[in-house]
Amino acid sequence: MSTRLSPLDATFLELEQADESAHMHIGAIMVFEPTPEGRPPTGEELAEHLSTRLSALPRYSERLSDPHTGGLSWPRWEPDPAFDLLAHLTRAALPQPGGERELAAWASEFFAKRLDRRRPLWEMAIIEGLEGGRWALAHKTHHCLVDGVGSVDVAYVLLDTSPDGANPLLATSAPEPKREAAEMPGAHSPRLRAEALGLDTAVNLTRAGLHGMTHPLDTLGAARAAVELVVREELRGAPHTSLNEPIGSSRRFEVLRVPLEDLKTIKNALGGTVNDAVLAITASGLRALLEARGEELPPAGLRAMVPMNTRPIDEHFALGNRISSLFIDLPVAEPDLLGRHHETVERSRSLKDARQARGSTAMLDAAGLAPPVLHASLARSLYATRLFNLTITNVPGAPQTLYAFGAPMREVHPLVPLAAEHAIGVAAVSYDGNVFFGIVADPGRVPDLDVAVDAMRAALDQLLSAARATARPGRSRAQPARGAAHTAARSRY
Repeated sequence: MSTRLSPLDATFLELEQADESAHMHIGAIMVFEPTPEGRPPTGEELAEHLSTRLSALPRYSERLSDPHTGGLSWPRWEPDPAFDLLAHLTRAALPQPGGERELAAWASEFFAKRLDRRRPLWEMAIIEGLEGGRWALAHKTHHCLVDGVGSVDVAYVLLDTSPDGANPLLATSAPEPKREAAEMPGAHSPRLRAEALGLDTAVNLTRAGLHGMTHPLDTLGAARAAVELVVREELRGAPHTSLNEPIGSSRRFEVLRVPLEDLKTIKNALGGTVNDAVLAITASGLRALLEARGEELPPAGLRAMVPMNTRPIDEHFALGNRISSLFIDLPVAEPDLLGRHHETVERSRSLKDARQARGSTAMLDAAGLAPPVLHASLARSLYATRLFNLTITNVPGAPQTLYAFGAPMREVHPLVPLAAEHAIGVAAVSYDGNVFFGIVADPGRVPDLDVAVDAMRAALDQLLSAARATARPGRSRAQPARGAAHTAARSRY
């Protein structure tokens, strides 16, 4: 039985279809210690391993019924009669010495290539030749198939919780795909309306109408939230910067590693959350980048789109997208680092207390009511530069060590896709006591990416220094440290 793409899933196909520079796949580089055999797995060994796991993820052997969107109905997921696991696996060897620079250069090329829409939308590569006998698995999956949180759930299925290959999650069967309303017995839409708008659109309108009649307060509240979001974010648009010009199809990928305990120290001493620290550190990198270019720093800040997980707890194995968005203005014009962090915390807190996420969801739902032939223009408007300057994601991963082929995984380098005219993006994922920032950019538009990465690293060090000084015995969070630590935190970054 085939399954129809949701309008939100189809959005990522449309964004890619509308502009050659947009690559709508997510992914990661997973770095492992040597295996007990002292070598990376072969392609055949990896294929055999995956074949025992992908039964929990049937969509990984399905393809789109039509590689393009548009018309009166959405594409559907259908079994690929020619599916061959080995066709989705490749092998690569890094040039010596196989360090961070060589891995980042290889990842940049891997992530710059689009997935082939004529077959299941994912690829995986075995990377050998890393320093110290390490090896890696690189993967990319189209965003129409899975979101960031869903990709972490997939990793839980493909990886093990102990060196001997134990994976208790495999004992839990994946849920059956939810049947569409049009496929359920007794679910019928008015024929004329279905013919005029397309059956998929009629089903969406029917669902929305029934929910509106049975939950009028929900509908009214969502509509009000959507109007507030449009008025606030559309009329007071995101500032235009050199980071929001047309981009190319090449990518540069860099990684920043941070102990999770350091971010918790900042959170505990200076306030906010770990996510607020991620945002403040990123804001510092963006400030340095614009300053180095001699650009005016937007007084209200650079606006970041922060995807928010809306996946129910019982949908850990469900693919597709379950996300909404928060829009937060990063205070890049604030010269004081501690002040920048404090302002980020306050802005983040005010958004959580407001109805913005609900408004964003309502906008996505409303766009989903449009027939596919019209939906593409609505989808592009929801990811346009007038709404936000960049995307920042922060996805919680496994708190414990995971394994593959008996080898412990040490690092995860995450990728966030770049929409058209968005030259830089940041993904953060926590794993086994560390947080890894994956920073992706168009190298033609951001040849000076090192400026941002170095400033992010410096901001982390200075915030941590200030947090440790604040946390000394006899000092409370309300009494920030002065002296050397405070002076260091007041540097340009």
